[in-house]
Amino acid sequence: MSTAAAGWWQAGLLVFALAVSYRPLGDYLAHIFTTDKHWRAERGIYRLIGVDADVDQKWSTYLRAVLAFSAVSVLFLYGFQRLQEHLLLSLGFPAVKADQAFNTAASFVTNTNWQSYSGESTMGHLVQMAGLAVQNFVSAAVGIVVVIALIRGFIRSRTDRVGNFWVDLTRTCLRLLLPISLVFALVLLAGGVVDNVSAAHPVTTLAGQQQSVTGGPVASQEVIKELGTDGGGFYNANSAHPFENPNPVTNLVEIFLILVIGVALTRTFGRMVGDKRQGYAILAVMAAIWVTSTAAISFFESGHHSAAALAAGGALEGKEVRFGIPGSSLWVASTTLTSTGAVNTAHDSLSPLGGGIAILNMMLGEIAPGGTGSGLYGIVVLAIVTVFVAGLMVGRTPEYLNKKIQPREMKLASLYILTTPALVLIGTGLAIALPGERAAVLNPGAHGLSEVLYAFTSTANNNGSAFAGLSVNTVWYNSVTGVVMLLGRFLPIVWVLALAGSLAAQRTVPASAGTLPTHRPLFVGMLLGVIILVVALTYFPAQALGPLAEGLR
Repeated sequence: MSTAAAGWWQAGLLVFALAVSYRPLGDYLAHIFTTDKHWRAERGIYRLIGVDADVDQKWSTYLRAVLAFSAVSVLFLYGFQRLQEHLLLSLGFPAVKADQAFNTAASFVTNTNWQSYSGESTMGHLVQMAGLAVQNFVSAAVGIVVVIALIRGFIRSRTDRVGNFWVDLTRTCLRLLLPISLVFALVLLAGGVVDNVSAAHPVTTLAGQQQSVTGGPVASQEVIKELGTDGGGFYNANSAHPFENPNPVTNLVEIFLILVIGVALTRTFGRMVGDKRQGYAILAVMAAIWVTSTAAISFFESGHHSAAALAAGGALEGKEVRFGIPGSSLWVASTTLTSTGAVNTAHDSLSPLGGGIAILNMMLGEIAPGGTGSGLYGIVVLAIVTVFVAGLMVGRTPEYLNKKIQPREMKLASLYILTTPALVLIGTGLAIALPGERAAVLNPGAHGLSEVLYAFTSTANNNGSAFAGLSVNTVWYNSVTGVVMLLGRFLPIVWVLALAGSLAAQRTVPASAGTLPTHRPLFVGMLLGVIILVVALTYFPAQALGPLAEGLR
């Protein structure tokens, strides 16, 4: 089978699996957040933490709960790493140094899973299971509950209540993430992914050298890192490691897990606002971006840029031959269009323009379909901007989902859009301007700038993947990227929950003859245009100095 045919088959199977799961999972998600019934286990948790599950919270109270829960999570995970040498199953590893422990705590709590360390030689099994894997669940749940609060802002009228954070968080973990993770952990185990609590095993390589290979609870963590769009790998090689991702079948399963919740949430959105066509319109925009990105990366990676690539049939440097260019390109597009950050190939070895597309995917805000929850609330904010622009064009007050888009809503949407570019460009500028940090760039020229730009784009957008060739395990990089990850996660959440509260306080406005229909192809095209003009072009000068300069020279 040719490379192109293999790519079409893999993409077709993936789309088919997503289509089959779209309706049942989306409807189930809507049921989770609209039913009044509490499970017995959930009631026990509420009693334990002292929460009245039947009381809704103001948006400001909801926000305080999100921030307090996340702050405690950062402190707990930081302390867990610092005390590692005294814990069970530490495998003899010492305590994680302070700056790296802060960076890792910020990384996993923000759903970024940026790793400046080698997992199998730094973290013991208990820290991996009770620390990192737990955050993979709850950080993913935080993103989902925030978008649910935003949806309630659209469907509620004349109220200051957007839900109960503790109820939403508990239901997301117990009813959604845990059951799916249990099922697919068995699927990955059957596919050859390891899962144990063993220490290092000495093995003899084909070259006759001795090497230690660490086992661990890999399958159970691999599922939630993909399903929750977290991305942190048990091994340094991440999902390119055969213990995490043994073959093309597990590779396709893991890509499916990366995309499935983000895609299904558009169905949930349509169900909860009472118009399924609204969900289809958002899904159409996401699909257009995903298909275009996947095709572009495949084209640039399959192109014969040199004699070596011509002989190999494509740019195979840094790619696992068991996946090839199709499986690698599908993964690169999917992981950078979500906030996953898991990799099955070396992104630093991508062709210049292929790597540029990966960076652009994150710069778009990871909205196709994006991280669990964060992708949907990101694209809904852009939809609000779109109806505002449309209103200016025809001289009418903009409305979206029967709510007027007024100055307060636009200010919050603008703050949301500006936050991440500011973090990316300021961080990149500082890293290039400071001599000590510039020395961490091992590749001079345009590619070196691309590596730094990728690092801050990844951390500010809570992605977590990286180009190699950049020494990020330093006190400066660990500290600065840790702060960037925290700001890149929680400042947008502040704006989104404030927006939810503002919308919920409004009365519902019935559609009129002057209302722009937001479920038709015209709106889909306008939303795509706003994404390109408002978001993508913000970064064009930086892209021109890095990936474009390298790819066009």
